Amino acid sequence: MIRYLLALSLSTLAADFRAAVVKTDITPNGPQWLLGYAARKSTGVNDRIYHRVVAMDDGATWFVLVSSDLCLVSPAEYDRVAKLLAAETGITPNQFWWTFTHTHSAPEVGPPGLAASFLGDRYTHEVDPSYTELVARSLIAAVKEARSKLAPARMRIGWGHANANMNRRARDVEGETFLGFNPDGPVDRWIGLIALDDASGKPMGLIANYAMHGTVLGQPNLLISGDAQGIVSEYVEGKIGAPMIYVNGAAGNIAPIYTTQPTPAAGRLKQFRALLGDKIIEAYRAMPAAAVDVQLGVGAAVVETARKGGMKDSAELADYVKTEQIRLPVRFLKVAKDTAIWAAPLELFCEIAIDVRERSPFANTMYFGYTNGWLGYLLTAAELPLGGYEPRVSPYTARAEEDLKRTVLGFLQGWKRP
Repeated sequence: MIRYLLALSLSTLAADFRAAVVKTDITPNGPQWLLGYAARKSTGVNDRIYHRVVAMDDGATWFVLVSSDLCLVSPAEYDRVAKLLAAETGITPNQFWWTFTHTHSAPEVGPPGLAASFLGDRYTHEVDPSYTELVARSLIAAVKEARSKLAPARMRIGWGHANANMNRRARDVEGETFLGFNPDGPVDRWIGLIALDDASGKPMGLIANYAMHGTVLGQPNLLISGDAQGIVSEYVEGKIGAPMIYVNGAAGNIAPIYTTQPTPAAGRLKQFRALLGDKIIEAYRAMPAAAVDVQLGVGAAVVETARKGGMKDSAELADYVKTEQIRLPVRFLKVAKDTAIWAAPLELFCEIAIDVRERSPFANTMYFGYTNGWLGYLLTAAELPLGGYEPRVSPYTARAEEDLKRTVLGFLQGWKRP
């Protein structure tokens, strides 16, 4: 923690940096099929769901981050929306990241994607095309609004810590692994924070990066909800007076400490305001006052790794899932000399993101999960043979961990060179 603060305290404000943050409601007006468990239709709304958009421009490079209170979408749906956005705004896919909070109590959007290969029984119905279009058009409108509101800004970076999550790969004495709680298992409890302030120091928005499944609410719940991520975002916004953009991390094996409950009350959904919301606020208020010298840079790489046998082919995913390989797109964002972010369309096991963060040449390295689509669970090689839910529905072999880390660390090391 100390090394991050020392690195940041020497930085200065970039005169050309501009930013804007926009929040727009995407709560449906009627029942929708919910994504995250077995197929079920909503009967009402517990809390409203949103797109939250951050636009940034350092005078040379544009970047847009959209975080949506949705479970996930197919990479094909990301590609479709990115193409529409590019046609209407000129913003290229490398400049546009669309990430999902991974709430399991929000509507389905677009085609099922990879999930249908393993969980086809959940997708025997048709997804509502009108709601899918509402999500896409409202996203594009929000990006346009953010671009029109760009104003001189400053950026601060810091870290916090919260014990709101736990490893969910439970073990039995016979060796069985199952979804539950494993308090002795690996977990990532760091909160990565990026604060945006206007030229006078007034808050414009806060990006909070924390790894946790959006599963406080379980299969019996039929109320639309942003789950803990949405409840926490709304709570923090009320305290700081600006939108909070929740970005999930490597949550593939991480659950909230209350999980899969039948109702918001039974799941203690509101308690996450204290468990995580107050920890974010505490860390935000302790962030260094000095702004970083913003130096935006975007990059991309493709990890080609072996595909596990037994998967069904899908024309929708032809650009990603080949006969013997999966082409996994990874994106990179540099926001300052000592801060880099990498993102992938994965439910990544936390050990992998932790290892990259610890070996990265950047003082601050964050991982944005569930970004630009979803291509399944990517486990560590050590966990894959232990069985359970995630290995069963993962499309990857034991090679994938090393293939991914080698590509990501190689890119980061090359980027850091003078």
